[in-house]
Amino acid sequence: MNESRREFIESAAKGMTAAALAKQVIAQTTPAGARGLPTRKLGRSGVDVSILCLGGWHIGAVKDEAEAIRIMHAAIDEGITFFDNAWDYHDGHAEEVMGKALKQDNKRKQVFLMTKNCERDYAGSMKDLEDSLRRLQTDHLDLWQFHEMVYDNDPDWIFEKGAVKAALEARKQGKVRFIGFTGHKDPQIHLKALAKPFDWDSSQMPINVLDASYRSFQKEVVPVCLKKNVGVIGMKGLAGGYPQATLLAEGGLTAEECYRYCLSLPVTTQVVGVTTMDQLKADIALARNFKPMTKAEMDALRAKVKDVSGDGRMERFKSTKDYDGPHHRKQHGFAV
Repeated sequence: MNESRREFIESAAKGMTAAALAKQVIAQTTPAGARGLPTRKLGRSGVDVSILCLGGWHIGAVKDEAEAIRIMHAAIDEGITFFDNAWDYHDGHAEEVMGKALKQDNKRKQVFLMTKNCERDYAGSMKDLEDSLRRLQTDHLDLWQFHEMVYDNDPDWIFEKGAVKAALEARKQGKVRFIGFTGHKDPQIHLKALAKPFDWDSSQMPINVLDASYRSFQKEVVPVCLKKNVGVIGMKGLAGGYPQATLLAEGGLTAEECYRYCLSLPVTTQVVGVTTMDQLKADIALARNFKPMTKAEMDALRAKVKDVSGDGRMERFKSTKDYDGPHHRKQHGFAV
């Protein structure tokens, strides 16, 4: 997208209400093709990506590497064009196995590839970038996000310690196309990052039906992203804040209900964790058949989980350090 077109869109967005902007995101969802998924534009980038994003952590957890590669190839063939990863997932194995999959049959050109930078300083960020490029066997990333902005001073650190400077240099060098950040802890941390003098391309956050009632990203952060034309990437669609507790087990919902709810919000894409071919097939089917929920349907789903949503019991990643990555705990001096 050229600069004048981007400036026009962003100027128009400033005059629209959050509700109107949300409707606009849903309305520009493209229909699924014969072998494809619906797509939406990723914020100011203007790039169309599939409404489902393949999660790198889960792919890295597949014990059989050949099976992990088979799943990734099937995902691409069926229309998942957005791949997620991070420098620290499974100590680099997740990036390595994804790199092997994308190297075969020129699959890399079919994917919008994102991974995450775990460092806050300049030198560490540049090392993370080179590690990720080598593991993923590519010369550039489509999206590079600052991983786990989960401590209150993380938004300050990436600017003060030089990580943002590294990202800007990487973009200028053609090694990174777009820049974003992620986090699962507190909407206020996301808002602090969004308030910085920087034009973020994306922001990744927990999006699920429980989130509507507890430290809500969909209510507090998403409207700000829409106003700033920052692409919203949803994650933790099935929730799960303590062992074995997910919206499927504790909330009595189906995966289709959970993800349909997420995609009925103005997110660009929702990250899904896939470890088997059957899970992939189910996710592909629900995305292909996606129809936005009505307000009444969304209200009914929120009411169904009301008793387990308001106190954060199933979203403990928002209120404890139990789900913070070991790399980031060490950065802040916390025990691993």
